[in-house]
Amino acid sequence: MHRTIDAVWRIESARLVAGLTRIVRDVGLAEELAQDALVAALEQWPESGIPEKPGAWLMATARHRAIDLVRRDRNLARKLALLGHELETEQGQNALPDDSGIEDDLLRLVFVACHPVLSTEARVALTLRLLGGLRTDEIARAFLVAEPTVAQRIVRAKRTLSKAEVPFEVPGADALAERLSSVLEVVYLVFNEGYAATAGDDWMRPALCEEALRLGRVLAGLVPGEAEVHGLVALMEIQASRSAARTGPSGEPVLLLDQDRGRWDQLLIRRGLAALERAERLGGAYGPYALQAAIAACHARARTAEDTDWPRIAALYATLAERVPSPVVELNRAVAVGMAYGPAAGLEIVDALTSEPALKDYHLLPSVRGDLLTRLGRPAEARAEFERAASLTRNARERALLQERAAACAKR
Repeated sequence: MHRTIDAVWRIESARLVAGLTRIVRDVGLAEELAQDALVAALEQWPESGIPEKPGAWLMATARHRAIDLVRRDRNLARKLALLGHELETEQGQNALPDDSGIEDDLLRLVFVACHPVLSTEARVALTLRLLGGLRTDEIARAFLVAEPTVAQRIVRAKRTLSKAEVPFEVPGADALAERLSSVLEVVYLVFNEGYAATAGDDWMRPALCEEALRLGRVLAGLVPGEAEVHGLVALMEIQASRSAARTGPSGEPVLLLDQDRGRWDQLLIRRGLAALERAERLGGAYGPYALQAAIAACHARARTAEDTDWPRIAALYATLAERVPSPVVELNRAVAVGMAYGPAAGLEIVDALTSEPALKDYHLLPSVRGDLLTRLGRPAEARAEFERAASLTRNARERALLQERAAACAKR
């Protein structure tokens, strides 16, 4: 029964917190009320059975709990008016209060959880907690962070939002682009941590990829006119399509060019390409996520690694570097240039990045350089680069792969 209740909670929690936040205008209080409703469900449902409309039951229970709190706490008295007269007169617990605005409430909650007033880490934790329904211990395990650390981030985030009096609303047109960028950043950070874990014993954490995809799809439905939202969904769908082929029988990493493309998920590829087409139909220049999705689409459309359109990928990375200049983007461009026009051309770009402070401890810089040196027939230098890359990565699976590549260079 508890597993069933947990599944219901994952489905309903975001709607519940969103609806309650609209009423009480305090995301921290709203989550407390939602948690109280969950506790009540855990106590009552095993005996009474799961209601026909579990979301309605949870919302009604939480709203009644809100009335009790307001009545007992004079400091919350002002919120009684916000709760509305219908709370006093609501009949039964199976009638869901008007949910005609639930989509709007969800969108407002997204913008609150991802508000720039919060640190990036706090935004990620709060988003997974409020919109994903993940417990604190689940978030901690996903990011290999101590549970008390995650708990503190969430508590401080709620406190910060309350202190800053962040309104429960969708930003106006003048602020929408900036705020939406923060939302997309959080969703993609969650996806990337699942797709290529920065630390730990696992190469991937599929649950995080799935959660980010779910959030992205929800967001695309809430703001269908925003091209970059569709661009991000396209990027995640296409990258996720390779998941089954990215690890070997023992969980070891399999690099893109070595993957069995027959194991790529064609449904996810089709969904990704359709999302990219939606972004294109909305017009205007590609944004950063749509550009990365277009790059991923080049790989998805190639039946074999040899069929990859590397010149187009290199051109897309050049455009991306113009739009959002970044040493990491430039490193990715070096890989594409090396594949399109030869390893010497790629190495020239990489060598220009070796003094870049932002890449000082970035393990992929020596990894890429080692690959290019290998292709140029310079195994001793390549071995040193792979060994340095192995010393920098915090992911055990990736470290083993880099050590194997270093050992292979020693045999040449």
